[in-house]
Parts: sequence; structure tokens; C-alpha cells
Amino acid sequence: MKNNTSRIIIETMVRKALKDVKDSPERSTRNLVDMALNFSEGRFQRSFFSAAQTMLQNEHSSYYGLVKDVAANVDTEKIVRFGMNLGYNSCTAGAAQIREEEESCGYNIPWCVGMILDSTRLTEKPETYDRVIAQGEKLGIYTWMLFGKGNLLEVLPLVQAHPDNAFTLLCEPEDITMAFLDAASDADHLMLSVRYAENNIDVYDEMRGRALLYSAWRYYTDQNVEEIVSGDFFESAQQVHPVFTALVPSPDCSEGAKEKVCSFVERARNGQTFQTVPWEFFYDNSRIDSIISNDPAVAFFDSEGYLRTQADSEHMDSLNLFKNDLSRILERAFAKTQTK
Repeated sequence: MKNNTSRIIIETMVRKALKDVKDSPERSTRNLVDMALNFSEGRFQRSFFSAAQTMLQNEHSSYYGLVKDVAANVDTEKIVRFGMNLGYNSCTAGAAQIREEEESCGYNIPWCVGMILDSTRLTEKPETYDRVIAQGEKLGIYTWMLFGKGNLLEVLPLVQAHPDNAFTLLCEPEDITMAFLDAASDADHLMLSVRYAENNIDVYDEMRGRALLYSAWRYYTDQNVEEIVSGDFFESAQQVHPVFTALVPSPDCSEGAKEKVCSFVERARNGQTFQTVPWEFFYDNSRIDSIISNDPAVAFFDSEGYLRTQADSEHMDSLNLFKNDLSRILERAFAKTQTK
């Protein structure tokens, strides 16, 4: 996919725009969005860049500062590679492929898949995860959110084996070692996302010093919702310069708490309040998927391979990544209404 003519043309324009951003972030960012909108063909691209165009009419947007900061402090190859894999391979070419597959197969395909990696299986049977990602590519899935714990060095061969994909690795600060950060510097299509707390900010300094592309995340519960919707959490998190700041609901989080958080995240993002992009893990992934293919399908698998975004799936082998093909799981879990 890297040699696709359209991708090459777009990548060339993106590289030029990144150079211009360092001198004039406001004008260059608006020009880049305007250009992208003119070249957009798919529904998601038009929707995304139209919204971005409207937002950037705000001369006081915090996102201008974010763009300037990323351009100045993140390695250009990482911005381009991750951005092209996400924006072109996944949300453009991959999205078109997903729509075609859904039309012919009769079930919904998520644009992004989340997985909690099992460290033992990753060590002893890494081909299991390699097979899942290869199956996803055949369906048009090129974005993966991996939750890793323990020896993160073992995740990197999996990432490097699939250079056309955009990977986000969500991890704990105590698992970030200097050896891992050195090795991760070679994975340009990987964005690290480290769980945020005010006592772990040193790890962000280490990533920033290596010009890595990184984000922050945290779990939210009924007990800390007020801290989030007051804006205090994002005010604190933006100090370590994450591109995105993602919120993941805890398993016992109530629907009411989720609604409060999702509503606040959308208002804060549209209001360009913080110099980081707020993101709610399930809501925003579902929202993107509904734009790409009408019917949202959110796929998140636990460390035992079970699909956790489908009710009562814990002990269903038909919905287990380690016991069934990804396409079969999606067919069973996300059949289109008219085909039932």
C-alpha cells in the first residue's frame, strides 16, 4: 500500500505542510485542512475535514498550539508514517474496503480493533496475534489499539511485522523502560499511550526527549467523573504534551457516568479547549465507525481472546480470537439487521 500513487501524492503534500507549520502554524494548518477537504472522496474524510475546517476558524484555537508543538517536537517520519497509515490506509483505502466487504458479506466490520495482549501468549505463540492482524488487513482494518503489560519489548516484533497499520500501544508507566523506548524509536507507525497520573510525568519527558509520538490515557469510574467533567484532568494532562488524551471506562462504570464523560469530551473537543485532543475510547471509536459504514461496530477483545463489546460473550468460543477467525467472529457478532 505504501507505493499507491494517491498515497505518494498525499504524503508529499503532508511533508511540505509540516515544514510550513513550523513557521506559520495557523495558516499552514488551515491550508492543509482546506487541501485535504478538496481531495476527500469518502464520507469519513469529508465529515472530518469539514468539521476541522469549521473549528479552525477560531483564531484562538488551542489546536494551533498543539499542531505547532507536535511539528517541533515529534520526529517528522513518525508523524507522516503514523498519520498516513491512519488517515490513508485505514480511514480512506481501508474504509472503502470495509464498505465493500460489508456489502458482500452481510455483517459490520469495525474500522479499529482493540486487544488486551496476553504476555504469555505473546511470548510463546506470537503468531496468534500476527494471524489476527493479517486477517484484519484482508477486511480493511488497519488501526489497532493494543493494551500491553509487562515486557513491552515483546510487542515490537508484532508491530514491525505489519508496517501498513497504525498501532497505539496503551501501557502502564512502570512498564516503560529505557531499553523499550530506544527500540520503539524504530517503529514509526506506533504511537505510545501511557496511563497518566501526576506522579508519573517523568516518562513523558523521556518520550519527548526521543521525539516520539505519544498520548496519555486513564480509566474513569463513577468516583472520578466530576474531576473529568470539570476539566481538571485535561488541564493537568495537557502539561505533558500528549497528542490525544483518552478515557477508558472501567468495567463497573455506570451508563450515567459514561454519558456525562462522552458529552463533556465532545464539547471540549469541539470547543478546542485543551492543547490535547480529548477522546472517549468506545464512544469515539463507535462514532467514527458509524460515519465509515453507517452501522457502528466496536470490537474489543480481552486477554483471553473473548469479545468484550458483545453481551454474554465471555465463554462463547465462537467469539474468541484464539479459537476462531476474526471474520467469523464479526459475522456472528455484528450481522446486519436485514440479513438476520
